Amino acid sequence: MSFRTIEMVVPGILTSDGAGVNLRRIIGSPQLNMLDPFLLLDEFGSNNPEDYISGFPPHPHRGFETITYMLNGKFHHQDSTGNEGHLTDGSVQWMTAGRGVIHSEMPEQTEGLVRGFQLWLNLPKDKKMIPPAYKDIPAENIPRVDFPGGTAKVIAGEFMGATGPGQPHTGMFYYDIELQSEKELSIPVIDGWNAFLYVYEGTILIDQTVKKDQLAVLGKAGDCQIKAADQGAQFIVAAGKPLNEPVSRGGPFVMNTRSEIIQAFTDYQTGVLDKV
Repeated sequence: MSFRTIEMVVPGILTSDGAGVNLRRIIGSPQLNMLDPFLLLDEFGSNNPEDYISGFPPHPHRGFETITYMLNGKFHHQDSTGNEGHLTDGSVQWMTAGRGVIHSEMPEQTEGLVRGFQLWLNLPKDKKMIPPAYKDIPAENIPRVDFPGGTAKVIAGEFMGATGPGQPHTGMFYYDIELQSEKELSIPVIDGWNAFLYVYEGTILIDQTVKKDQLAVLGKAGDCQIKAADQGAQFIVAAGKPLNEPVSRGGPFVMNTRSEIIQAFTDYQTGVLDKV
């Protein structure tokens, strides 16, 4: 059996977004613009409410999906299609922007702590203009798999017989893994899929060391063999089938051509973005 090796290690950059939310941008940064079909990965987390309390006031999206996974804290979601929901500890918000949606994500302080991730998943060309959709996934609906030396939460895809509740529009999986000290885990990955791991606690070893706050981009063949260092590790791991389509970005819009981006801005400015 062959195993994937690390192609690059990305530290991410500290930046801010929304109305001044401090975060670490790992995918979508100068070091790693995208990893098809993944467009962006942000980690947000702070004990200081001033770092996040202004949140993300109403803003538009078109052409992709946002997957927000909360480790700690609460966010209140509202959007232009009438959806409203609450993210809580361990829950996931899966929003398909499709042809267009305007939404807000505002934090609700939980003992000062907010921590989580937002992953942007590209939509295929033939699905970029599908109707927008929204799904709240409470923590209790995310399968937890216990295995020798650790646990896995299956947000999307299949792992050790468990199927995650996320319903992506392209082939992908998304897990949150905890490995105990010096324990090992093999994760099956389809050859040709792009895969990454982001370590948010501890240290792991693949063919080189990946430390806290680092993302490892893996090669495209073989499974993923991981060993935790002596203090153990917690990390998210995701893999997806590349779309291999042109990508044109314009702030909150991701389409295939520049003219489609211009049309998205026009639709937003004229108030028809979520009514196309």
